Amino acid sequence: MKSAVETLNPTRVRLTVEVPFEELKDSLDAAYKKINQQVTVKGFRKGKIPARVIDQRFGRGAVLEEAVNDALPKFYTEAVNEAELNVLGQPEVDITELKDGDTLNFTAEVDIRPEIQIPDYSGIEVEVDAIEVTDEDIDKSVEQLRERFAATSPVERAAGDGDVVTVDLEAKVDDEVLEDGVASGVSYTIGSGELLDGIDDAVKGLEAGGEATFASELKGGSAAGREAQVTVKVTQVAARELPELDDEFAQLASEFDTLEELRADSRKRLANMKQYDQATQAQERVLEKLLELVEVPVPEKLLEDEINTRKHNLEHHQLGQMGLDLPKYLEIQGKTEEEFETETREAAVKGIKTQFVLDELVKQEKLNVNQEELTEHLMRRAASSGMSPDQFAQAVVEGGQVPLLVGEVARGKALAVVVESATVKDTNGEIVDLDDEDETEAEGTDAAEAAGDAAEAKADAADATDSADKADKADEGAEKTEG
Repeated sequence: MKSAVETLNPTRVRLTVEVPFEELKDSLDAAYKKINQQVTVKGFRKGKIPARVIDQRFGRGAVLEEAVNDALPKFYTEAVNEAELNVLGQPEVDITELKDGDTLNFTAEVDIRPEIQIPDYSGIEVEVDAIEVTDEDIDKSVEQLRERFAATSPVERAAGDGDVVTVDLEAKVDDEVLEDGVASGVSYTIGSGELLDGIDDAVKGLEAGGEATFASELKGGSAAGREAQVTVKVTQVAARELPELDDEFAQLASEFDTLEELRADSRKRLANMKQYDQATQAQERVLEKLLELVEVPVPEKLLEDEINTRKHNLEHHQLGQMGLDLPKYLEIQGKTEEEFETETREAAVKGIKTQFVLDELVKQEKLNVNQEELTEHLMRRAASSGMSPDQFAQAVVEGGQVPLLVGEVARGKALAVVVESATVKDTNGEIVDLDDEDETEAEGTDAAEAAGDAAEAKADAADATDSADKADKADEGAEKTEG
């Protein structure tokens, strides 16, 4: 076999492959054997039909087609390895010449990873928010805890802001009661905004036994996005009683003996949260600066696939779970379709560039992923997916996605290396020391994963539908190769 490579652009090549006919012998033998098992010829036992009879009865062309379909992937792979190409996706194969007993010639166009030069990144400087915990922040935190320990008691008066009402609901669209539009005994805190738009005004002023009707756009269910006439009947009004802010409350709501100790713990927890947010902000901004330094060509086919995948996941998974379609989502977001298309493309481009750059850094810095790092990352991914670690690990293994998770961890470590070399200052001009290596690498993994959710790293082991989509794409690619 002989092969040559023609560079079409920085991210795409054309392979030209010439295969002497004798190298097709194994595939021809396999083709005859396969056809032997599929057909019946009178006078011959199944599987014992001579090759010349198969040629006469079914045509030599059928045998050649079967043999070529079997051989193409092998010769394509050999050509890729010989040229040391880092290919992306499936090739577009075209058989240019097939002479029985002489030669097989074909071309294969395929996207490749572009060659990237990573410049010196040690001079990167970014600014992040300063860590400041105010007394107001602590007051808000303690008040939220106080709200959780509020008691309710029924009252014989009209409902008002902050009261908890028990209501029965009935929703009609076009004067027809919806099958999923009836609910009884629903508990709702007036002013919380956790139910239907318009319900606050409807129930305020009503006593137990009172009812009202109001118009509201349904957020979910069979009539999501449509305006309904909702009848609400109040069956109970209860007042919320907040506990006194004293040492007794501290003992009730925490492991602390005094309110002062509880507030000190709140200050510490808020500072830790802001520190985590600050580290995440630093990683995101360092990544932005790094991408500005590197010229990264993006393969158009890979980009289109990534855009389509992002749209599919949004429309069929995220929005579907909320009972929304894309037009309604855009209306809620206040975006036009053109703005959505632009934002999706920009996010896809950034994701692909991030993956390419961080993967190059992994090679440049000779970073490896050990079992402990992979296990920790798997545990975090499992927690975010809502699956148990065992379930998530099983899905990863069955889906063949272990290399994807290894790549995510490696990219996180690469980003951590860049962050460590960067100068990070807060808005007060103080140097921020991100010296917790383990935590930085863990957060870096998450930041790299979020920013670089590109074509080869976009699979989510918990998403069975997405796995099926990938299988379909792989089948389509195989069909192209066979064709």
